[in-house]
Order: sequence, then structure tokens, then C-alpha cells
Amino acid sequence: MRESELQTKIKDKLTKSGWLVVKLEKTSWNGIPDLMCIRKGVVIFLEVKTEKGVVSPLQEHRIKTLNTLGCFARVVRSIEDIDVHLYKNL
Repeated sequence: MRESELQTKIKDKLTKSGWLVVKLEKTSWNGIPDLMCIRKGVVIFLEVKTEKGVVSPLQEHRIKTLNTLGCFARVVRSIEDIDVHLYKNL
């Protein structure tokens, strides 16, 4: 499955669960995760990668920075990662 297909499936699943999902394409902050998801005052950031996809050092740094700032930011590689990361931690 291509990364864009996985992003669409993740976006659809979260939208059905009441999340507003925004695809972040071009921002002034390179390395920002792919998706920003908002629900009930909670904002999360998801970097979507396929099983073989590589997270760049800049992306790792941005995820760490967002978490340090109190955000929830993670790399997700499957639909199942959404359940593990989101529903158990939020």
C-alpha cells in the first residue's frame, strides 16, 4: 500500500470517530507530520509511513519537539497503530 492510500484510510477512520483531520502539505516548518487531527480540544500530529518508509532525522526531531511542547505526535504505519496510539493514550 502506498503512503497516500494509508493516509486516506487513516483520515477516513479518524473522521468517522469525530476527528477533524487536516493534511499538512506545505508549511513554514519543514518536517512537520503529515496529519493534524483535532477533537474535543485535543490536537494530535501523525507522521504516516508505510512499513518500509523511513522517518527522516528532521521528522524525528519535529516529532520530539512537538511532544516536548505537550502535543501528542507519533509515527503510524498501519490502521492498527491508530487504535494503539490514539484510543489508549487519549
